[in-house]
Amino acid sequence: MTDITPFLLSLLDLPGLSGYEKPASEMIAKQWQPVVDEITTSTLGSLHGLRKAHGSTKAPRIMIATHMDAIGMMVTKIDQGMLRFTHVGGVDPRILPGQAVIVHGRRVLRGIVQLIPDRLLDSHSAGNAPDYKFLFVDVGLPEKEILKLVQPGDLISFAQNSFEMDGGYVAGHSLDNRASVAALTICLEELRNTELAWDVYAVATIKEEESGLGALTSAYAIRPDIAVTIDVTFAKGPGSTDYRTFPLGKGPSIGVGANIHPVLVSEFTKLAKEMDMPYGMEVMANSSGTDSMMMQITAEGIPNMVLGIPIRYMHTSVELVSVTDIYRTGKLLARFISQLKTDSAKTLFEKFANE
Repeated sequence: MTDITPFLLSLLDLPGLSGYEKPASEMIAKQWQPVVDEITTSTLGSLHGLRKAHGSTKAPRIMIATHMDAIGMMVTKIDQGMLRFTHVGGVDPRILPGQAVIVHGRRVLRGIVQLIPDRLLDSHSAGNAPDYKFLFVDVGLPEKEILKLVQPGDLISFAQNSFEMDGGYVAGHSLDNRASVAALTICLEELRNTELAWDVYAVATIKEEESGLGALTSAYAIRPDIAVTIDVTFAKGPGSTDYRTFPLGKGPSIGVGANIHPVLVSEFTKLAKEMDMPYGMEVMANSSGTDSMMMQITAEGIPNMVLGIPIRYMHTSVELVSVTDIYRTGKLLARFISQLKTDSAKTLFEKFANE
């Protein structure tokens, strides 16, 4: 199998903020081209890779959603030569001071996020985590020049380059959720020479961090019989040790809860045991916080499943993942797809309905 790490590192270094995913989409399309039969783009911009079933024009369909959008920032105004901004997706302002960023104006500008000095704040604000109103980006140019190059609405992305670490880890921004794009790529490579009974739709969705509309609209267009979401989940670390977190390098989490069909939970846990693959059970009692929420309620409703890849430091500029977990997630999904038969949806869900 192809080493997925170079692709992942290159993908992590692209911006592709929520709603502006084209740079990531173009790289993913190039990577998927050899392992799918068709590549199309939805009206809103989600990438669809179709691997057709063998010898069938009316095969059942499975859709795998992995969002490709990234968190970041957007310029709101220019204030005394500094760029004020808001967040695109859930960016924790505590991690922003001192971050190197890229401003995507009329030309690319490198900048630094900084904040009003603590000693100049009033007593109520001093000593606390910074609010966005106290943050700005300095690009090192006079205001007159900035006004020619930057305007409100321009994007700001993290400038931190991705890198490999000892122990089989990769670090970088946008592992949420491009680690899952890598896992789906592994799945497609695993299935390259397999005769499939189902059409497989690999979908790199847009706008998950803001609305989930990419998954909703793609699911409506594809109308899959089963859907699987691959996303990231919280890894264990200092202060992160309860049931909501999972160890790095010990396999994916299998979601269980309101967004997830219990038949699929049973099937995936059974497969993981057959493969002697470690996994965790992720409690998602109310909602999963993933594309699954939107796919479940599309049209007449789509039975779906959530697989989670543990990462540390989620929604920061330097997230961290075990490459082993990416491979295991892709292989587990490939095994599930390869064992689907033409009547699997009927047999699986009719049995559940009659229990």
